[in-house]
Amino acid sequence: MSSEKAVKKQTKLDEVMTRDEALHWLKIMLLGRAFEENAEELYNLGKTHGTMHLSIGQEAVAVGIRSALKSTDYFFNTHRGHTHFLAWGGELNGLMAEFMGKATGVCHGRGGSMHIADIKKNIIGSNGILGSSTALSLGYGINVQLKKTEQLILVIFGDGGANEGVVHESMNLAAIWKLPIIFFCENNSFAMSMRFKDAVAIKAISERACAYGMPGITVDGNDVLAINKAVKDAADFVRAGKGPYLVEAITYRVRGHSRSDRQNYRTREEVKEWISKEKDPIYRFAKLLNLSDEDVEKFGKEAKLEIKKALEFAENSPEPSIENIEEGTYA
Repeated sequence: MSSEKAVKKQTKLDEVMTRDEALHWLKIMLLGRAFEENAEELYNLGKTHGTMHLSIGQEAVAVGIRSALKSTDYFFNTHRGHTHFLAWGGELNGLMAEFMGKATGVCHGRGGSMHIADIKKNIIGSNGILGSSTALSLGYGINVQLKKTEQLILVIFGDGGANEGVVHESMNLAAIWKLPIIFFCENNSFAMSMRFKDAVAIKAISERACAYGMPGITVDGNDVLAINKAVKDAADFVRAGKGPYLVEAITYRVRGHSRSDRQNYRTREEVKEWISKEKDPIYRFAKLLNLSDEDVEKFGKEAKLEIKKALEFAENSPEPSIENIEEGTYA
């Protein structure tokens, strides 16, 4: 079973979602970017704990996935997943407070930037260990299979994580057991400081799908509609009981791997090209909606106002208490 070639046909907006739905997703993209720009500022001011990983320039992946799935489906995030959390319906105040390590955070300030979950909303969590969520998703896949529901699991990993042994093992087992899992590779071109093309001998991660006996496809990761269609097709396949599916989205990490990254492996000109309005996923989606740059700026200001309110909530929230530090532990 060979992997499919990248989607070339341009999907029309009205074939996928209404204008109101599209506006909602555009605002989520802007909210995610505003959150991360603010997060970067907070980190520089020393107001956060630990490190952080930003996904500025990758917002189309988050809304493309979520707009194609159901709220009853399960979602395994990555350590670079703030916008994914918001797209899945995660609460902004809870995210901001968690990022700042406050007790009102969605994980009571114990997860921080890299380990965010909201089980009630089927956001099973992100993980700082590359590719490890693929193994955890198998358990959920078995659970759904035994209960015979129409739910599925979508688990994300990056191009760096794609080379971890656990990812290969997980996809192999999922294929053998025909588990209802969509494996989604968010290929942002770099694993820490190494370019994708220098880390693998193939042109696309999706080419590996045939080795596991599952379909695979590579799409434009800055095109919301291309991602939406690919995930919908994968979901139809998985829900039919045919087993797992591999989707790869080619996007670009505009910021460094983390705040300690000097980015000596690329030029400023390369980054500028990817944040140009021709490639920026937000402006590309806005163009489909026939919105002007002024419209985007207006929605962007509204998003920043929401971020400001969330920041005020977080700053006025208490620190985690030592009294309940053992809450949630098993032993």
